[in-house]
Amino acid sequence: MSRYIAKWWAVAIPGLALPALVLSWGRQLPTFVVIVLAVLLAGAVLAAVHHAEVIAHRVGEPFGSLVLAVAVTVIEVALIVSLMISGGEQTASLARDTVFAAVMITCNGIVGLSLLTGTLRRRIAVFNAEGTGGALATVATLSTLSLVLPTFTTSARGPAFSGPQLVFAAVVSLALYGLFVLTQTVRHRDYFLPVTTGGEPAGEEGHARRPTGRNALASLAMLLVGLVSVVGLAKVESPVIETAVTVAGLPQAVVGVVIALLVLLPETLAAVRAAGRDHIQVSLNLALGSAMASIGLTIPAIAVASIWLEGPLLLGLGGTHVVLLGLTIAVSTLTVVPGRATLLQSGVHLVLFAAYLFLAVSP
Repeated sequence: MSRYIAKWWAVAIPGLALPALVLSWGRQLPTFVVIVLAVLLAGAVLAAVHHAEVIAHRVGEPFGSLVLAVAVTVIEVALIVSLMISGGEQTASLARDTVFAAVMITCNGIVGLSLLTGTLRRRIAVFNAEGTGGALATVATLSTLSLVLPTFTTSARGPAFSGPQLVFAAVVSLALYGLFVLTQTVRHRDYFLPVTTGGEPAGEEGHARRPTGRNALASLAMLLVGLVSVVGLAKVESPVIETAVTVAGLPQAVVGVVIALLVLLPETLAAVRAAGRDHIQVSLNLALGSAMASIGLTIPAIAVASIWLEGPLLLGLGGTHVVLLGLTIAVSTLTVVPGRATLLQSGVHLVLFAAYLFLAVSP
């Protein structure tokens, strides 16, 4: 049977994870139950990756990458807003920390792992510079407008936007993301398709049987169930993470980093698996598309939610994170421009990702 047809475990695990999430939500859990939920969380991640691949093979690229990126981000945004509503002023910087973590994880962690996988398999990883460059330019613009400018504006106290500035950032973010989706899926779809080492469009991988429309719809439903389970179980596990962070004497920002890593696990695994099939372009579509969706959907959602949210909304990054973001954009530009990368580029991105994690733990 084709690996693109839904497997029994990919249906069973989300089917178990979702009821477990409902039963455990908002309750004090014993250690054994926490461990069981962690196992279900890992299984839900693997199931989400499988269903995303079924959908991607049915609809083709770049629509397949877009499905997973948007699905994860929509649920992530819902989680951020719900936490900010219930958390009060203590969560004033939650949106900023989560979005920045998503940018660093995708642009350095996922990109670095994908390039590492691709270059170990084939000495050179090849991708389409036109499409990837456009995606990177959009990510750089959105990141700077939403996360850097609030640090330097003077209309509001602290690293925050005033009301009109927040509305402008929200509208621009949504407009840029919509323009990118139009470019990726309609006007210049060929810029985001996998290419061979010779720069020619890559054909369908192997001779895998294309899933039927019924299988694809079933996988779409299970993908949504799996993603809800991943994000929800990550939230359920977060008190344990918070306790561990407090006991270890680490900054509270580490909690956001850990949760962001859990939420982005499906995209990470999907990107690495695509790189293992020499489809580096798919990996980059997932990485940069996820970063873009995280900003382009989160900022407008937070702008709307700020109508009833109490307390300040801190969006501006500190000096250390501004430097890391600037270095990430510069390095990513140098990686993308040639349209091919080596083991060196993967190492540079992974070092930047390691630096981000280290500075999150030891600011």
